[in-house]
Amino acid sequence: MNRTISGRTDDAGVATVYACLGVVIMLAVLGLALQLGAAALARQRAETGADLAALAGAGKVLQGPDVACANVVRVAVVNEVTVESCSVSGPDVLVIVRTQVRAGPISGSATGRARAGPVDVVSEFSG
Repeated sequence: MNRTISGRTDDAGVATVYACLGVVIMLAVLGLALQLGAAALARQRAETGADLAALAGAGKVLQGPDVACANVVRVAVVNEVTVESCSVSGPDVLVIVRTQVRAGPISGSATGRARAGPVDVVSEFSG
C-alpha cells in the first residue's frame, strides 16, 4: 500500500536505486568479459609461442639437443613466453611454455604445448 505524503508516494526515487544497481551489474559483467578476453589472449599467445619455438627447435635438431633447445629458448623469449621444458625425442622437439595473464586484479598463467619434427612425405601417386 502506497501512502501519499503531500501528493508523493513512498516509492519515489526507487528508479534511481534501480539505475545504480543496473550500472553496478553492467560494470561487473564488463570486468568479467575483460578477464575472459585476457585469458583467451594469453592462451593464444602461449600456444603460438610453443608452436613457433618447437618449429625453431626442429630446424636445429640435427645439430643436437642443446642447440635445438637453445634455439627454442631464443624464439620463446622473442614471443614473450617462458620455456618450462624442452626435450628432443628422436627427430621431434617437445616444448612446454607458460605466459602470464596481464589484466585486472586477478592474475594467472596460460600454458602452451607443441611438438615439431619432420613430416613424412606422402605422395598420392605412391601405391
